[in-house]
Amino acid sequence: MKKEISEILIIGAGPSGMVSASYLHNQGIKVLVVEKSIFPRFQIGESLIPQCMDNLEEAGLLEAVKEAGFQKKFGARFIKDEKIGEFDFSEKHGDGWDWTWQVPRADFDNCLALEAQRKGVQILFDTEVINVEFEGSSSKTIVKNSKGELIEIQADFIIDSSGFGRVLAKQLQLEATPQIAAHSSIFTHIEEADRPKGKEGELITFEVLETQVWFWYFPFSNGNSSLGFVAPTKWFEKFSKDSEIAMKEMIGKLKFYKDRFEAYDFLFKPIKVDNISRNVTQLYGDGYVLTGNSAEFLDPVFSSGVSFATASGLLAAKLIIKERNGSEVDWETEYVKYIKEGVNVFSTYVKEWYSGNLQKIIFHPNPNLEIKKQICAVLAGYVWDESNPFVRKHDHILQNLSRLIELEEASS
Repeated sequence: MKKEISEILIIGAGPSGMVSASYLHNQGIKVLVVEKSIFPRFQIGESLIPQCMDNLEEAGLLEAVKEAGFQKKFGARFIKDEKIGEFDFSEKHGDGWDWTWQVPRADFDNCLALEAQRKGVQILFDTEVINVEFEGSSSKTIVKNSKGELIEIQADFIIDSSGFGRVLAKQLQLEATPQIAAHSSIFTHIEEADRPKGKEGELITFEVLETQVWFWYFPFSNGNSSLGFVAPTKWFEKFSKDSEIAMKEMIGKLKFYKDRFEAYDFLFKPIKVDNISRNVTQLYGDGYVLTGNSAEFLDPVFSSGVSFATASGLLAAKLIIKERNGSEVDWETEYVKYIKEGVNVFSTYVKEWYSGNLQKIIFHPNPNLEIKKQICAVLAGYVWDESNPFVRKHDHILQNLSRLIELEEASS
């Protein structure tokens, strides 16, 4: 059996893995990445938020993405019946990026991987993890490549960035009940030949059909657009079992977007993903750490996936460097506590979106502009900024504001 030796083994070449790999490589650490798929490969999670720009920049990947020419995203729009709530990232509380991108993930992920390879990071594509064994903090991982050959990889530490592959979560039995109630999703792409010019053809939009049922529209710079629905799992049972027919039936229920998409053919048969949220019992152990969706995935409603993936990948890499430089790392405090603080803020916003409380705030006809700026900063991903009361008091502030709106409506 062929053997490889690497200081750090990274499982998965998605955004989290590439941020970790690039940052570690820049610091002179030998990294080996194994990726089950062949790139470019389809992946959902196409809308980014500004906070991830900081992570890409620190990892040395931002310029490559800028050169790729993806569709710039300056904010987001929410529509429900005749109500509209629109957020401009340049009008947010605090500092930070005021734009990002919406991307075909196959192209975006491939862009990051190619840049990491250009820097000198070794990536083994079409290579599947078969088994992982730990001996203290060291590990022996058996992988199988495209030729069917088994390779043993010895590493001092493993970063599991395998996303929904959840390699270590499965092998070490770390799966846990998600924080967010079970929702499912169905999505596809269209080639939007008659896309409107200007804002209507550039701005991502979420159309709300019911409190817990919503549709997304993400236009890409290549002329294609992503369409998808998210709803409680049971909601999908009322539609055809054929995903293509079901998608057309769902589009027929839209109000704002109904006529715009009904004539288009789908570029691929719509994909249904059941129970999309994920969670684990622990984020690290002796010799490993979980990052990105391999650790936890909340819900796609506020596009937090790539932001948390890159933030956790970058932080894990920094702590590995710190540890290898001889300093003690308290992974529970410096990694778990920090990541969980951000996840918990976003989790509150996702829960209050589905409870309806956040929707009352977003669709208020005369919003308080300072409050809107503070909520906008959260939607931009700056969920660790304690100067923002909508971060600091997230566990009750949305409910309190929603009650005030109800009282205002009752008295008018």
